[in-house]
Amino acid sequence: MKNNYLKQLLVLAILVFTNMGYSQSNLPDSKNVSIIQNYLNQNKETYNLTVSDISDLVIDREVFSKNTKITHVYINQRYQGIPVFNAISSVAIKDNAVFYFANSFTGAINERINTLSPQLTAQQAIESAVYKLKLGAIQNLDLLETNYKAYVFSSGNVSQTTIPVKLVYFKTNEGNLVLSWDLSIHTLNGANWYSVRVDAISGELINQNDWILACNFDDANHESHGHGPAVSVKNEANFTLFKDVSYLADGSQYNVFALPTESPNHGPRTLLSQPANLNASPYGWHDNNGVAGAEFLSTRGNNVWAMEDRNGNDGFGYSPSGTASLNFNFPLDLNQQPALYQDASITNLFYINNIMHDIWYQYGFDEVSGNFQTNNYGNGGLGSDHVRADGQDGNGSAGSINNALFGTPPDGSNPTMTMFLWSAPANGVQDLITVNNGSLAGSYTAVNPATAAPNNLPGIGPTPVTADLAIVNDGTTTPTLGCNALTSLTGKIAVVRRGTCAFSDKIQNAQNAGAVAVIVVNHNNPDNDPAYAQYVTMAGEVNPPINIPSVFMNYADGETLIAAMQTQTINVTLQGPSPFMLDGSLDNMIVAHEYGHGISNRLTGGPSQAGCLTNETQMGEGWSDWFALMITLRATENYAVGRGMVTYAPGQSVDGNGIRNFKYSTDFSVNPFTYGITNNLQLSQPHGIGSVWATMLYDLTEAYVNKYGFDADIYNGIGGNNKIMQLVLDGIKLQPCGPDFVEARDAILAADRASTGGADQCMIWQVFANRGLGFAASAGSKNSRTDQVEDFTTPPDTDPTLANCTSLSVDEFKQSDIKVYPNPTNNNLFIKTNKSFGQVMMTVTDMNGRQVYAKQAVLFGTVEVPMNNLQTGIYILNIKGQNMDSNHKIIKN
Repeated sequence: MKNNYLKQLLVLAILVFTNMGYSQSNLPDSKNVSIIQNYLNQNKETYNLTVSDISDLVIDREVFSKNTKITHVYINQRYQGIPVFNAISSVAIKDNAVFYFANSFTGAINERINTLSPQLTAQQAIESAVYKLKLGAIQNLDLLETNYKAYVFSSGNVSQTTIPVKLVYFKTNEGNLVLSWDLSIHTLNGANWYSVRVDAISGELINQNDWILACNFDDANHESHGHGPAVSVKNEANFTLFKDVSYLADGSQYNVFALPTESPNHGPRTLLSQPANLNASPYGWHDNNGVAGAEFLSTRGNNVWAMEDRNGNDGFGYSPSGTASLNFNFPLDLNQQPALYQDASITNLFYINNIMHDIWYQYGFDEVSGNFQTNNYGNGGLGSDHVRADGQDGNGSAGSINNALFGTPPDGSNPTMTMFLWSAPANGVQDLITVNNGSLAGSYTAVNPATAAPNNLPGIGPTPVTADLAIVNDGTTTPTLGCNALTSLTGKIAVVRRGTCAFSDKIQNAQNAGAVAVIVVNHNNPDNDPAYAQYVTMAGEVNPPINIPSVFMNYADGETLIAAMQTQTINVTLQGPSPFMLDGSLDNMIVAHEYGHGISNRLTGGPSQAGCLTNETQMGEGWSDWFALMITLRATENYAVGRGMVTYAPGQSVDGNGIRNFKYSTDFSVNPFTYGITNNLQLSQPHGIGSVWATMLYDLTEAYVNKYGFDADIYNGIGGNNKIMQLVLDGIKLQPCGPDFVEARDAILAADRASTGGADQCMIWQVFANRGLGFAASAGSKNSRTDQVEDFTTPPDTDPTLANCTSLSVDEFKQSDIKVYPNPTNNNLFIKTNKSFGQVMMTVTDMNGRQVYAKQAVLFGTVEVPMNNLQTGIYILNIKGQNMDSNHKIIKN
């Protein structure tokens, strides 16, 4: 009887799901309902659940993952038809069984509720929330829809969108379930998208979070703390792109900082032709009706609408036009106000949003999983939710500089991206010196002098000064101090050591001797100075006026230059940063980070949710950092040296520390983070906590690249970087709503078992254990910041999950070692492998059993199979060799 009751309730949940607007094609079948029912009944004691706890469940969404062949079923726990807020468990069905269960249900539910009946109406709950959040006066609040204790109201002049309201039970820190009204309000100024719980009895606002995440990067002080020469960045080839010209021949061009280039500091722009990916954006980036031909000639399309919003009113601002030829090739001069290069900036914003859509589509952020598309092209999920991306935003209430925002509502509603300008690089340690020749070629840091009148010493600005270096000689026993009249320095950049006399005297003497600029070198050994005291800001009384620029250099770099000058002619350029503000839309790391919030929020707990990453130690900021690191990863990545997260917008050099506590690095002397640091309240929340998680993922990335190599084909590659990208996204889908570090780790391990049978279990465990997230690590309470326990051990050898974790030998075949793409195809097919499988026979057979193609080939690298002459239909590709026999269903368009 109990089994039948649970099954009836799950079927009822399906009917409710249908009535909420989901098509029949998205519904789970009765087989999955029965599988879940049996699993929960058999394992309820394992999860400390009772029959009552699992007697009223509703299926929130069902998602099929192509890579793992898993059907993800997201189930919300309810009490007498009222859902428990965020009590959403993730059930993974594979091979007609529960493969993985990530539990978020509450035990003893019937003992925790406070009441069954609200005293406040849904409208009164909105009024209470608006009053508590100080959102102004409500006007014309009308009820638009009603659906069993769930309502939709008009915007009421307080929200940009309609206001959905429903009854839920909210679990307090004490474990009580309080009947509440759950609602969301997107404020008129666009700064907040509040998701709140209002006590249905008292009207108090008992819980709130913001779907718009503010990534305030302003705590990095916009200084680079690297004191050596900047890393030399080669202009590597862009990621390999695959496109089918019959689909994408729209002639589009975009002059952008093409991946893997991070920013203007990391390389020049590239004019890309038709970069849209066939699989993810089959009709290009300017479509939204699924018919060949662009609907939009501006930076607007199916995936994103990029525009400016300098007045900060969240209206529909200007978007640059590519004209009928879709040519978005705009000039870019950074030595001017950003408004004057808005076409180039918005084009880059449009590009990175689209490229993030296309890249992560390959790894499972597709339509049914809740990605961002106006038209889902019949592939499931809810459409009408392209990203609205505002560039050069001027919304002061949202923090109009040094910031970026991303708001993620549930599937079917438009996410919002807000990109701001950044402060012009401030005085301080900057890359002001470039050595143009010799063994020391590269960039070096220095400090401009004080510029306060009347005793101002001119520093170096955006106008470059280039000349050979010359050490000064004042004819005394310490001639390099330059305290007296100097021998001729005509046309030279003078190098003078600090000491004895005023800075202004030294620089004046150099100017009198004909120098065009001065570098003053600290005479102190930095080992004897406090931190960063090897730099000082020079000042001094100036009379007569000094007209040449000067900078102050640290001891180590300065003495290295002086030593080299004894045997070499050193040519140097002094140049300071532009005095203009920097544009965050040109920093690809920031744009990718923000978009990443949408990925992790839509995938965690299923696409119908948007608030599953709100617990005390949630890692949303970490996933976003990692997303940005992955799309800018290069084959030459030095994981020990590491990389700073975002360096351009804060005015740092390419080897700067970025905006996190430490660079992302596998070297503990560079990044010492272990899991235990999350207990430290001095570590910021959520950014600092997130960076601990991203540190672990960066370590795991190195391990995968070391094992499987690097593949520059970010779409169809089979290298370690491709494998880790797939693994992490599969893990996010498996984890429960409100995951902690341990649950996220376990989901990644489960994803490896699902896709490879557990081939990399040992490696994954070793990486996590190395950072303290080992076998005995404990996440403690999700409501606490201070009860995490780190552990550095791996599971015992007897653990059954480690049985297949050793590396496979070269002659063993794994499905993950081969990729067949594009599929569907309307031209030729490609087979890509990451190792040689020797001589194989490739055959293509139609559905009538007729062989239409056969060829012998050595299977290694990329092999092409011609299909352009075949009729539309379904075919079977068989690849058979000594160590393999693989079948692939191919759709020919």
